[in-house]
Amino acid sequence: MAVVRDKAKLKEAILRVKREGYKPVVPEMQLGFIHNNVDCIGCRACEIACKDKNGLPPGPRFRRVQYIEGGTFPEVYAYKVNMSCNHCAEPACLPACPTGAIFKRRKDGIVDIDSTLCIGCRRCEAACPFGAPQYDPETETVKKCNMCVDEIDAGRKPYCVMACMMRVLDIGPIDQLREGTYETKARGPHDRVVRQVKGMADPELTNPSIVFVPHSKGVVE
Repeated sequence: MAVVRDKAKLKEAILRVKREGYKPVVPEMQLGFIHNNVDCIGCRACEIACKDKNGLPPGPRFRRVQYIEGGTFPEVYAYKVNMSCNHCAEPACLPACPTGAIFKRRKDGIVDIDSTLCIGCRRCEAACPFGAPQYDPETETVKKCNMCVDEIDAGRKPYCVMACMMRVLDIGPIDQLREGTYETKARGPHDRVVRQVKGMADPELTNPSIVFVPHSKGVVE
């Protein structure tokens, strides 16, 4: 069922975007994800928890567990990379939206979508280098991970994090995750963290709020 839109509200929003343009938001604190590529077993519990939380039908996945394999015998390798919306510091989706439906929260940097303003133009989908925004033909709108903002506001963590049986996925202030000063079971005291792993889009494009404990074969030199 398509979303019923208030045409007056939508027109006002479009005119506001045209008049004011894109104004980058510098949050008071930027939340981000950390994923341990080494210890992840690929159970996809995070994917299922996310689909359950968001009522997603078969097909769309806000969180995706990707299996990476390579090498030649006997030097073969396999590991998992877990990705969703990265709530980027410089999100490409936000300025691409003609109605201002996509916004970045000032208090924690979470990027979310106001479905009442989304017209399903899919410009954000085309702009995102990480494939986060996904079109829902049933509602004719674009949806994506919003880091379970209702859980965040209640002082809890996202469903995907809580569902991870190996504790390889977590959230925290991204600057502390990068520095290794945020306490999380996803990262051991001697684990190295990186901003990019092989096969991932260049982080310089949008400055994504995610770090990885990388597999030795997944490090981008």
